[in-house]
Order: sequence, then C-alpha cells, then structure tokens
Amino acid sequence: MVLSCHNIYKSFGEQTVLENCSFHIEEYDKAAIVGINGAGKSTLLKIIAGELSADNGSCIVAKDKQVGYLPQQQVMESDHTIYDELLLVKKDLIDMEEQIRAMEIRMKSHSGEQLDALMQTYSRLTHEFELNNGYSYKSEVTGILKGLGFLEEDFKKPVRTLSGGQKTRVALGKILLNKPEIIMLDEPTNHLDMESISWLETYLLNYKGAVLIVSHDRYFLDRISNKIIELDFAKATTFTGNYSAYSEKKAILRTAQWNAYMNQQNEIKHQEEVIRKLKSFNREKSIRRAESREKMLDKIEVLDRPLEHTAGIKMQITPRLLSGTDVLSLQNVKKSFGKLTLFNDLNFEIKRGERVALIGNNGTGKTTILKMINQILPCDEGIVKIGTNVHIGYYDQEHNVLHKEKSLFDEIADDFPTLTNTEIRNTLAAFLFTGDEVYKRIMDLSGGERGRVSLAKLMLSEANFLILDEPTNHLDIASKEILENVLNHYEGTILYVSHDRYFINKTATRILDLEQNTVTNYIGNYDYYLEKKNSFEKNTVNPENKATDDSLSKLDWKQQKEQIAQQRKLENELKRVEDKISQLEDRSGVLDLEMSLPENAVNVSALQPLLSEKESISEELDQLYDRWNVLSEQLY
Repeated sequence: MVLSCHNIYKSFGEQTVLENCSFHIEEYDKAAIVGINGAGKSTLLKIIAGELSADNGSCIVAKDKQVGYLPQQQVMESDHTIYDELLLVKKDLIDMEEQIRAMEIRMKSHSGEQLDALMQTYSRLTHEFELNNGYSYKSEVTGILKGLGFLEEDFKKPVRTLSGGQKTRVALGKILLNKPEIIMLDEPTNHLDMESISWLETYLLNYKGAVLIVSHDRYFLDRISNKIIELDFAKATTFTGNYSAYSEKKAILRTAQWNAYMNQQNEIKHQEEVIRKLKSFNREKSIRRAESREKMLDKIEVLDRPLEHTAGIKMQITPRLLSGTDVLSLQNVKKSFGKLTLFNDLNFEIKRGERVALIGNNGTGKTTILKMINQILPCDEGIVKIGTNVHIGYYDQEHNVLHKEKSLFDEIADDFPTLTNTEIRNTLAAFLFTGDEVYKRIMDLSGGERGRVSLAKLMLSEANFLILDEPTNHLDIASKEILENVLNHYEGTILYVSHDRYFINKTATRILDLEQNTVTNYIGNYDYYLEKKNSFEKNTVNPENKATDDSLSKLDWKQQKEQIAQQRKLENELKRVEDKISQLEDRSGVLDLEMSLPENAVNVSALQPLLSEKESISEELDQLYDRWNVLSEQLY
C-alpha cells in the first residue's frame, strides 16, 4: 500500500464536502475518483497533495514514496524554453554528466595513485549514470514532449508565452519525466487532442507506479482504471474494475437499494394496516396480537430512503419541421489562413437523420468547418450548400452566440420574444438556474454555466440540424449522459466536433476523420473507427498482413451505408422470426394443456382440431427454426 486515506472530513462553511472518506491505493493501482461537479474530487486531491488541510482524518503516503500532483490550473511564469523547463527535472543527471566530463579531462593530466582514485570515482559515477538512464534522458524528454502534442519547433518557445492549456501539458510532462511513485492528475485530458490522450493512456497503463486520476473522460477511465472511488453525498465508495464495470455495479446497487427500501416500506404499511384492523375488532385476543405485531415492528431497523441527485438538466430538442433528405454538402472547399492551408479539396455530404462526429487533431480545422457552415467564416474556394427546409441550431464552444453584457433572463427573452416570463424561468430552471440566478450576467458565469445557457437556447431553437462544437466541455458525467440520451432520441440531423470518445461512441452513426487536409469517412461509432483505422495503418506498414475482412476500408461511404442498411434489414427480420417463434411456442403450450383436459382427452371430435393445429404449428416452427439459423449465420 502506497497511500491510505482514513476518515477524511472537509467542510466549507455549512457545506460538508467530504465525510469519513476512506480508501487506499496499492503500489500499481490505476485508480479514478468520480462524482458530479462539486462532489469534492479536486478537494480530495489537494488534501492528499498537502495543499489543503482536512478538518479531520488522515492521508498517509508510504515512507520514501514521492507524489507528483497535477492540478487543473497552472501558474507557470518561467523564462525557460519548454525543452529546458523539462530538463530541470533531470538536473541531477546533467550535473553528474558534467562531473563525468570534467573528470575525463582531469584524467589526462594525472597518473599513478591520483589517476587510480579518479578512475574508481569515474567508474562509480558512470555506472550510476547508466543505471539512471543517463545516456538517453534527452531522447526521453523529446519523446514525452512529442507524446503530449508539442512539435519540435515548439520546444524553443518560452514557457511564460504559452496558453493555460500548453502550460498544463508542460507541467504534466515534468511529472511524467520525474517518475514519482504516485501520480495524481486532475482532469489531465482537458488540453490534449485524441492522439495525445491515446499516448498518455498507453504511458500510464505501462507506468511502474500508482496513478490516481480525476477525469470526466469515461473512455480514458475505461482504458486506464482498475479501481473507481466514487464520491457521492460526501461519502466515498470503492469499486473494483474500470468505469463501465463501476457504472453497471452502481446501477445494480442502486436498484437493490431502492427495492429493499420499497419492500420494507410496503411491509411496514402492511403490518400497520393489520395492526389497525386487529385493534378495530376490539377483542382481547386480537388486541394482544396487535400489540405483539407492534413490538416486532418497533424492532425493525428502518432503512433510509436512498439519496439521489434530483438537480439534473431537463432537456428535449424537437424539430419544428422536417428537412429535406440532403441536409449539407461541401464541394471542393478550400480554406487557408496566410501560408497555412487547412484543406484545399474538402468534400463530404450529410443526409437527414445522421449523427456525424467530426474528429481530428488540434489545429486541423474542425471548428473552422463548423464556422463556414454557419457562415461565420467564408470559404476561399468551393461550395457549402445547405439543404431544403434546413433550420440550423449552433452550439459554439466559445459561446460567442451569447451576449456577455446581458442577464440570463434577457438572453432568452430577447432571442425568443414569444415566451412568457414563466416559460423563460421554467426553461432556465430546467438547466439548473433558479431564483435570482436568472439575473446573473453572462460575463459572470463559469464556462460550464455558459454551456448550459447555450444548450437552453439550442433546445428552444426547434432546429432540425444541430451543429455542436465540443458540447460536452465543462459537463459532468451525469450531464453528459443526459445529453447523450437527448441526441440519440433527436429526430433531426447532427454534426458535431468532440474529443470525448465515450460520447462519440454512444451517439455517432458516422465519423469524419480530418487529417492531412482531407476527411476520411467511417460508418459506425468510435470503436468501429478505431478498429478500421488501426487495421489500415497496420496494413500500410505490413501489406502482407492484410486480412480479407478489411475490404470494407476500400469502399466509399455510400457502399458502407448500403451494407449497414442490409445488416439492419437482417436484424429486423431476425427479430420478427424470434417473435413469431415465441408466439407459436406459447400457443403450442396452450394446446398441450387443452389436450390434457379430461373432457378433451376422451372426446375425438374435440381432440382432432387441437391435434391438427398442433401439427400445423410444429411444421411452421421447423421452418422458422431453419430461417433463424440462416439469419444468425449471416449476421454473426
């Protein structure tokens, strides 16, 4: 065990954030802390890191174990370059290397016993230098910087000139390079693109130490974690397994708690009714029985009603009218900024009802494409064509669609003048703004709060084509799951940019991968995209390993779509066959029961039609079983 937290208690004023929280981390654990916004996740990390004191309880780090802590916000005003800032971690090795080089020079001018003594010291130092990976520390620095998304031309940039996100990546690089026994990371994926997140996942999976993470990136948690520490209503509960395993166990546990509570409540009500009835008889015997039951009832340990978070976003988006089949078409689109060409021959189209995720590394032009579709930016060449009866609802990650000087109430009232005051308040309440909060100015809101206002406007827009730029940013896991459910039941068309792979996996029916100035189309969710992309890259390096089932990657998206449609047709037929089999088997069972009745068993005229129907059902079932086998083989 490298870390033990015992009965941690922390409050801010009258609000208790953590209460009797206990858990431990083993030497190679990859653990995640999860909970809604405000549950105390970052507070707990700060207490472990010693940046905040607990009101009660203790956090004990094993002797001689070092902790590396990455908070969400970085204050870093160093004049060093990015590369030199990371080299500070290796100062001991650099000093040792300089000492070795100085000794090499001194040995040239010494002899005899002095040279022997120098040689012994030199041998010891070089051995220690080698053991500490001294001969490859520069390549290690370069590898970590590139893995975190820095280009070689970035290495010479002064740290003080970097954005907040870039400074966070530098701080993360220093922690990884330092290799502490315990790494604690607070939202490490917020400022990384998909490629860098994937690199970090692999790095942490192979890390020879313990990792404790706070993150809303469920895909990341699924790949990394073997232990989940849930903070819920100030209490900590530990679950083994990754996020998906935790989610399933949590749902089962919650159902069991509710069932136990409801069953006990029903039993209590039943006993109380029996007691009341017995007393109403007003007889000595019945009164004694009533008193006996009351004593038993008093001994019951009454279960508390399971707590639940009722303050969730309430959202539903309903298109006002149906769009045409062709929703969007980009033809030979080119866009440059100065000498930087993002794309010069971009082509894709979107049909009604599709949910399309646009993915790619930072800087490839994803947001630019959304802005061109919304006519916020012009394209240099080509055509951006919006289909018939298409009404766009745009969610901008920078929330430029909001007016910073306005209050929340006025923001909604001015854009939707037909709404009554009550309707405006009800809408804002659905997105967790109540009471006097509706008079807050947009400029005074947090990023997450602005996101909720943008979502509220999106819901009111009644759009049939949603264009969303990083819609899950600043949302906690519970809110993300609500948004996923809303989008999956939305009857319009969706195009969105997101780095949230779990969100993409849950919502996308098609993926456009923007890389090398063009888009590659994948029909399916993120897992399908990853499988096909990895397969393609493997076959590019080793063409002889190409498998026959990779022929799908050669098809254009229309052919892929036809194959998906054919699969759905088979799935629907299989479902119909299974339903018919179930109906006939039920009827066959009824016939068996009827034929066994005494009045039918000895009555030939009554038995004959039952036998005839039974035989007919048997023949039909044989045919259905055969068809089920054929469909199953085609599908699976």
